[in-house]
Amino acid sequence: MTTPPHPFSADLGPERTRRDRASLQSRRRPWDVLVIGGGVTGVGVALDAASRGLTVVLVEAEDLAFGTSRWSSKLVHGGLRYLASGNVRIAWESAVERHNLMTTIAPHLVSPVAQVVPSYSAGHGTAGPGMRGRVDAAIGSALVGTGFAVGDLLRRGARTPADVLAHPARISAAEVIAACPAVETEGLRGGWRSYDGRLIDDARLVVAIARTAAAHGAAICTRMRATEVTCQGATVIDGITGDHLDIRARTVINATGVWAGTVDDSITVRPSRGTHLVFDAATLGYPTGALTVPIPGARNRFVFALPEQLGRVYAGLTDVDAPGPVPAVPQASDDEIDSIIATLNTALARPVSREDVIGTFAGLRPLLQGDGETADLSREHSVTVGDDGLVTVVGGKLTTYRTMAADAVDAAVARARLDAYPCVTESIPLVGAHGTRNRRLPASLIARFGGESDRVVQGATISAPLGPIAPGIDVTRAEVEFAITAEGAVDADDILHRRTRIGLVAADADRARPAVTHLLDQVLAAHIG
Repeated sequence: MTTPPHPFSADLGPERTRRDRASLQSRRRPWDVLVIGGGVTGVGVALDAASRGLTVVLVEAEDLAFGTSRWSSKLVHGGLRYLASGNVRIAWESAVERHNLMTTIAPHLVSPVAQVVPSYSAGHGTAGPGMRGRVDAAIGSALVGTGFAVGDLLRRGARTPADVLAHPARISAAEVIAACPAVETEGLRGGWRSYDGRLIDDARLVVAIARTAAAHGAAICTRMRATEVTCQGATVIDGITGDHLDIRARTVINATGVWAGTVDDSITVRPSRGTHLVFDAATLGYPTGALTVPIPGARNRFVFALPEQLGRVYAGLTDVDAPGPVPAVPQASDDEIDSIIATLNTALARPVSREDVIGTFAGLRPLLQGDGETADLSREHSVTVGDDGLVTVVGGKLTTYRTMAADAVDAAVARARLDAYPCVTESIPLVGAHGTRNRRLPASLIARFGGESDRVVQGATISAPLGPIAPGIDVTRAEVEFAITAEGAVDADDILHRRTRIGLVAADADRARPAVTHLLDQVLAAHIG
């Protein structure tokens, strides 16, 4: 078994990037594991394999979290929806992995959020005959409460403490309004409140996992497109220099999500598009809870309006077939936008319109092929070993990335007969999970960096580190520098769209881009010379 000779840094700065890329040319022995794909599953595989004492290299054609992983709902689901559809295994797995994330792995990035389902008098409503009456009649306040109680049983079974996720409760109309001020008040009888996990940012989770993998010795190489993939390696094209390099490995894991079939043509993935709308939080009265609205005619699907960072609310989501070539950046359709707005408006005092939407984002779920509506397809993952020995992991969801990674590495270890430790990622905190939170720093910075917050600011070399990167945008100049020196960002888009989420609102990205570009040039000049 190969073990790292000394501790590695978790920083993915210019020096580490150069060293990792150079190792692709200079290494004489095969790597134990080559991972293809830099989304949450790929970086999870890299951390799992490296923490078992294996030599690991990850290659990603674009940037970390470039694909599906940054377009999630930003929720760490406990699995209630899957239990409602009869999938007990994935519901249980989701609850356990939510527990691991919130208590050990990433408690700095995942916090509890109240999900609020309002209840109205029967027959009340203007969105069609008896719309809110149907909420009570078809779903029923008692049924919602029963569902939340079952979800609480999952929480208890996973041993998540009540001080991490509080018990569900029936709440008064005043409490509903306090959490979701924009809610329709006429006929409001109260509602139900339950709690789930909310990510400060899904892309930040991916970067934190990648950096933790780097701390365990994994080489993380972005802008490296894998071609001619076999179970013994791949040819990669350097997206910066154009060079072609051959990488040899004892086993290869395909973790490319919706692109899995382009790496292994025996894999068939049925993409499903999930769309979200971005609102200014002021439009919905600065909610503190996620307004959760049943989709008419659906058994266990909801539209929710989730309060998030940077003074925004994300409303979604859809679940529609997305056949054809996989786009680099999926786009929301007009029908999806209208559907989300229409459903949300059934519970709002003042209806919102397209003019209130300040941004949209859409992601493609890598669902396993099957018949029927995509909303009904399993969110379970699959690990396959091809006839030539190539390991592919596909399906699943963000919450369960760790078990997906463990299963993939188990299969790779068995196929290649690697000498490796058992999986230990359940007990590995990500960078920033622990450490002192300096309460004198901005709360938003602490929410994004946890125990690394002090280091982000104290290690800054640029002027006015706590100044905003642009007026009215809650991202500091120090965070932009840290994205370059520690988080692997190499251009302005990496920073605007993945290390921060400024880019979810195009107007904000336009305002911040000049300052981001200037800092990028300044910091890279200091590090590269």
